[in-house]
Amino acid sequence: MPLLLSFRQARRCCRRSAPRDGPCACCIWLTGLSASGKTSLAHALERALHQRGCHTYALDGDNLRKGLNADLGFSAEARAENIRRMAHVARLMVDAGLVVIVSAISPFAADRATGAGLVCARAFVEVFVDTPLAVCEARDPKGLYARARRGELRELYRYRHPYERRCSRSCIFRAKIWR
Repeated sequence: MPLLLSFRQARRCCRRSAPRDGPCACCIWLTGLSASGKTSLAHALERALHQRGCHTYALDGDNLRKGLNADLGFSAEARAENIRRMAHVARLMVDAGLVVIVSAISPFAADRATGAGLVCARAFVEVFVDTPLAVCEARDPKGLYARARRGELRELYRYRHPYERRCSRSCIFRAKIWR
């Protein structure tokens, strides 16, 4: 799997408070459809940056929904609160000097912008994992697309609702078709 960002690109998003000779602290926010490969990319990037001396942490939306965000549903309001909480956790980690790689569907541009504002826009890189819907449906590890087709899941973005694509500060990662 190719590197999402080079070490040099990751260093550019650093906060001014980062030491000149040490790794930088920033938040790389991976967004995209369910089953687009965000978590796999987050872990690959985490390993690559860690091998280059960065202190890293992959913060996965699914894992937070099992704990800190277990009380939230999937309505637009609940998704906004989910992203707000994730951004606060990411900010704490960035403040501690980590490169935080967040992987979250985060379908709304306004919520991602709020996240960038909470973390600090200079230390925030949004990356849209652009995987075709047909590939996401074929992967479907959680069975979400199958449930949406049966009408059991109304909140699946891009299947029944629009997914608000990237904003000006983001990068696009065009996913190769892998399973």
